[in-house]
Amino acid sequence: MQLDLKTIEALAPDQASLGAAAKLTKRSNWPRLETHEQLGLIWGECQGSGSNPYRVMFDTADHGYKCTCPSRKFPCKHILALMWIGVTAPTTFDRVDQTPDWVNDWIGRRRKPGQQPAQPGTEGKSIDDALQPQESPAPVEDAAAAERREAAQRKRAEDTRSAVSAALDELDQWIADQLRLGLSGFVDASSERCRRIAARLVDLKAAALAGRIDELPSRLLALRNEERPDAAIRELGKLVLLAKAWRAAPDDPELKRLVSTSETREQVLAHPDAIQVESDWEVLGEKIETRRDGLVSHATWLLDLKSPTPHFALLLDFFPASAGRRSNAFAPGDRFKARLVFYPSRSPLRALVAERFGDVASGAWPEAGVNTAADPLAAYAAFQDGAPWLSDCPLVLPPGTIQLDERDAAWWQGANGPQGIALPVAGTVNQTVLGLDLTATAALWNGARLELLASQSSIGRLDLS
Repeated sequence: MQLDLKTIEALAPDQASLGAAAKLTKRSNWPRLETHEQLGLIWGECQGSGSNPYRVMFDTADHGYKCTCPSRKFPCKHILALMWIGVTAPTTFDRVDQTPDWVNDWIGRRRKPGQQPAQPGTEGKSIDDALQPQESPAPVEDAAAAERREAAQRKRAEDTRSAVSAALDELDQWIADQLRLGLSGFVDASSERCRRIAARLVDLKAAALAGRIDELPSRLLALRNEERPDAAIRELGKLVLLAKAWRAAPDDPELKRLVSTSETREQVLAHPDAIQVESDWEVLGEKIETRRDGLVSHATWLLDLKSPTPHFALLLDFFPASAGRRSNAFAPGDRFKARLVFYPSRSPLRALVAERFGDVASGAWPEAGVNTAADPLAAYAAFQDGAPWLSDCPLVLPPGTIQLDERDAAWWQGANGPQGIALPVAGTVNQTVLGLDLTATAALWNGARLELLASQSSIGRLDLS
């Protein structure tokens, strides 16, 4: 490997980047580390603050690099950490003969024969300084100071709870006002009305709830005119139930997550009720939405390939829209073995990738995902019984087809004859899948529309997201 610590020191943009990289050299930060020695490549996945790890790759021959993080420093701390591990702990990399598609894609677009490594200077940067403890010894705190600090923490928590309670009171009054004024008028003026109450909820520390209400107008506009009043009353009803549930159990982690703020990765990993599942996973599809509050939500849905019944996981990230489009950590159809940790919840779906072990060969879905013909929406009914304030429920539908009605709207039709169940599909559908015999279809059902993710068919897997 044509790399040493002095080279890393020279490539680093500044001393701060070296210091940040030093903190990322622990093996636990890297679910995946691999190398192709003949090609002189090392790559890995580094777990950041979000659910999806960053993909990091480095060419030891010409010092080319790429990372999917949004950093504006080049190379970023993840690249520097990957190089650092490559020099100090090369045996931690799994030696492979094949490079993953995302590395192949990068190589195909950037490799240039004869390119020489860059030779930046080392002035003002030091590996030795980066390894020095950054924090000064904590001052000795007397008992009185500790008590004051704990009292201040309790007061902040109580102030937050009081503010959120006031926010829910205002929400109840706002919903009552919308019903009194009429749902038709609400649908027509939903953008302005939702924006006002969302801003008020943010002021009262109910930020998560504010984001949900702020997105309500766009969800209504995606429906036909005649469907919007019903959809509006369903969503307002869910909000009422959520507010009642929070008042009954304000410390419930799921309810706090839906109303105010979410836990950090470290809090989820340390939570005693967080379920851990080690299995083989397939990326069913992803859903990327730019929200009205300036954030982009990136949802990646996974299917547990070893579960005897359909079991799903959701990797969810948020980042500023101003940061631009991010390269995805996973692509639809990817299969890998990993240990996931699920956020504590009545119906655990959202998860973190705690440890990734490697790729899994492609193939069909397990039989459990195919034999759901008795009641395709049974899982949705159970999902609503546990948490009626939620909307999107992942399903694996039995054999069926996708067809168009007389208005060119798409429907999934069960294979049990023309009198079988039929569910409307959201958005447009690729014309090539119309009429195909689908042996199983993974989708999200919100009570009114299916959002298709992927299907198994006689011609193999189909990406529908």
